[in-house]
Amino acid sequence: MDTETDRILDALPGMIWTALPDGRIDFVNRRWSVFTGLGLDRALGWEWQSAVHPDDLAGLLERWRTILTSGEPGDMEVRVRRADGRHRWFVINASPMQNDKGEIVKWCGIGTDVDDLRRARQELHRRELDFQLVVDSIPLPVAVTTPSGEVEGLNRPTLDYFGKTLEELKDWKASDVVHPDDLKRTIAVQIDAHQKGSSYNVESRHRRADGVYRWYNVLGMPLRDPHGNILRWLHLLIDIDDRKRAEEALRESEREAKLIVDSIPGLVAVFGPDGEVEGLNGQFLAYLGQTREEFANWPTNGTVHPDDLVRHIDTLKTSLGSGRPIDFETRLRRFDGVYRWVQIRGDAARDQAGDIVRWYCLMVDVDERKRAEDALRDSESRLAKAEQEVRLMLDSIPVLAWSALPDGSAEYFNQHYFDYVGFPHGRSEYWDLTAAVHPDDLEGLAATWGAILASGQSGEFEARLRRFDRLYRWFLFRVSPLRDEGGNIVRWYGTNTDIDDRKRAEEALKRSEAFLAEGQHLARMGNFSWHLGTGEIIWSEPLYRIFEFAPGVTMTLDLIATRVHPEDLPLISGMIERAERGDSDFEYQHRIVMPDGSIKHLHLIAHRSRDRPGQMEYIGAVLDVTRRRVAEEALGRARSELAHVARVSSLGALTASIAHEVNQPLAGIVTNASTCLRMLAADPPNVDGARETARRTIRDGNRAADVMARLRALFGKRAATVEPVDLNEATREVIALAAGDLDRGRVVLRTELAHGLRPIGGDRVQLQQVIMNLLRNAADAMNDVHDRPRRILVRTDPEIAGHVRLTVEDAGIGFGPDGPERVFEAFYTTKSDGMGIGLLVSRSIIENHNGRLWATPNDGPGATFAFAIPHYRKDRVDDYSGVAGGPDAGSAEHATGVS
Repeated sequence: MDTETDRILDALPGMIWTALPDGRIDFVNRRWSVFTGLGLDRALGWEWQSAVHPDDLAGLLERWRTILTSGEPGDMEVRVRRADGRHRWFVINASPMQNDKGEIVKWCGIGTDVDDLRRARQELHRRELDFQLVVDSIPLPVAVTTPSGEVEGLNRPTLDYFGKTLEELKDWKASDVVHPDDLKRTIAVQIDAHQKGSSYNVESRHRRADGVYRWYNVLGMPLRDPHGNILRWLHLLIDIDDRKRAEEALRESEREAKLIVDSIPGLVAVFGPDGEVEGLNGQFLAYLGQTREEFANWPTNGTVHPDDLVRHIDTLKTSLGSGRPIDFETRLRRFDGVYRWVQIRGDAARDQAGDIVRWYCLMVDVDERKRAEDALRDSESRLAKAEQEVRLMLDSIPVLAWSALPDGSAEYFNQHYFDYVGFPHGRSEYWDLTAAVHPDDLEGLAATWGAILASGQSGEFEARLRRFDRLYRWFLFRVSPLRDEGGNIVRWYGTNTDIDDRKRAEEALKRSEAFLAEGQHLARMGNFSWHLGTGEIIWSEPLYRIFEFAPGVTMTLDLIATRVHPEDLPLISGMIERAERGDSDFEYQHRIVMPDGSIKHLHLIAHRSRDRPGQMEYIGAVLDVTRRRVAEEALGRARSELAHVARVSSLGALTASIAHEVNQPLAGIVTNASTCLRMLAADPPNVDGARETARRTIRDGNRAADVMARLRALFGKRAATVEPVDLNEATREVIALAAGDLDRGRVVLRTELAHGLRPIGGDRVQLQQVIMNLLRNAADAMNDVHDRPRRILVRTDPEIAGHVRLTVEDAGIGFGPDGPERVFEAFYTTKSDGMGIGLLVSRSIIENHNGRLWATPNDGPGATFAFAIPHYRKDRVDDYSGVAGGPDAGSAEHATGVS
């Protein structure tokens, strides 16, 4: 039997033995040996007879021969001599173990000490078979039944275990006393024993008082009178639950051990105490490309490299003989025939007596490491040669380079260092920080260098170094340690970089930033950056003041939203959506509500930049335009009061609007200029970003110039010109002019401009007057709308028959009962301050361009105005004669779009 099984049988609470088919004992457990005092050598074969009482030996041998002949389980009662010479009665149960063919391969037996039971039986007989007294004296659960099997008596341990009364347990066959899975088998065994009048032995689970089932070995024995008649049955319940669990745990442990070994991501082998192969995991066999049987011949089949074989065998023999751990390196042949270096580590598993029962070995492929070690040795041999080459290289590079010993003392300076400070090559006394470093920097330099030496980490510091011409320049000293394999510092390497020009640039930048900060303060403006990927938002100090947040507070979109006016939250949501789509530029005007309830008006301008590939950042500025907005609102009120002063009022409104729109590109110019300064101040300067912001500055300047040019054209009464006009571009310019008024009216404008439209023919300024008039009419139509969003949709589409159509759709009050046709009549208006001529003039302009202007009601709220203009054709310019001579084509009234 294997050692693991021996250990388990030794732990079982019984005298266990096994015998060969012919009856010779081949194993006894430790309890048997300890009880009899016989060594294992005196218990095997037939030597065990010396432990049997002489009076019982002949009957025992006869009974044993009978059991062997029958091939069936049987029991024997005999007195066994204890180690102290006293004999005790035992019931010995024997049962055959059969192979798959039904042949008996071994007998297993257990000896149960029933001496106390025998004595109790005798005492019971002496006391006229007072069974209850005997039964109660047994410290194990015992049941007494009649010859027919009815429960007659139970001792106290039985009643306590089951937690039931005698009457309740009499009906045990119909209750849950015995586990349902064991009940039928238990009853069958007892019935068979009653019929044969022989003892029985059955294992079954019995329910304890707390509801837990535990395994018991039930031994049933008939009690006979002197004539051999069965008077009662005595049933002894022996708790074997721990033994059963141990057996199950052993089986599970062996199964898990095999799974663990097979799942270890390494080459694992298990050997017996003498080195015989017991187990190899799958990874090991796959690595070698062998079966277990093939590996058993490893000393002769080339598994080990021939040059390593003798050392391999000797090392294993030494460890197997001494019990010391196995640890050596050898070459094994892989499945592909290649020999690779493997590190073999093994240790012995010992039993409780300290004897080796098994060797476990783990093999790790270290071929790459061995190759690396060989390469390292080659590298070290070349290192000395390379070090000299490095010194020559350091002397040739245009950098001040140096090295120091671990304690900080100078070791080496390259030629450029000596040339810079003007010392002869090889002289290093300036390293005492007194000869070449500026006197004002000595103390700080020494303190920083000492801190770096103490920390053992890389560091840097700035100091002024005197050049050969006695001029001091700022240098950045950078130093890093060189460590050996043990992590110890063996040398310090440093470089000195001339940063004098950078320091001067930094000083200039600081002055520029100070001017910028003062300018932002005077302009009530703050800057920000927003990293879209990380969500990080960085604000300038003036922006914190505008929002009245504590400086340094981490800014988030949610925190900013707490200040935004509730009616303007959709604008912020729209801005976020545009940013997530990747729009390059956007600007908004919105309101914020301060803690004291006051309202500020802000103007936000932002531009997208990419600081790293795939990471978008928006740079922008926020202007506090509250004062300007208050003034504009006052202007609006004044304009309303003077609305009927038609031309003067309209002209003033246009002038204020254009002035506002001129201010927008000017604000963009300021923002882009500040962004450009910040990018140039970066280390290193962001030249590409600065160039882009400069282009945007030029763009905004041209935009302001275009606004003024169009203004002069409107009021200069010049002759109109027919030219090819990009309707999409003309529409975008008008939207830019009207954006301020639309924002103030809380109007959300959306565009759907078709791509690839052909140019139309006409006067650009007159057509933009019509678009402006339609936009303002749409916005005015929603002044009294408060129950739904104020939205305008501007759309361009190609039409059949060579025309291009522009549509303006609003969500206003619509046409009312008069229908859409009256809106084009002279002096008809639906506005309290309207004059009723804007749409009439607009229709005249469109018709003079050989187009048409019409209006339709929406399916829902609001109205839609549209016009269509034919494509530009150079050979039909004369057809546009009405453009130049149309009704007041160049008048200010057209520019105002009054209706």
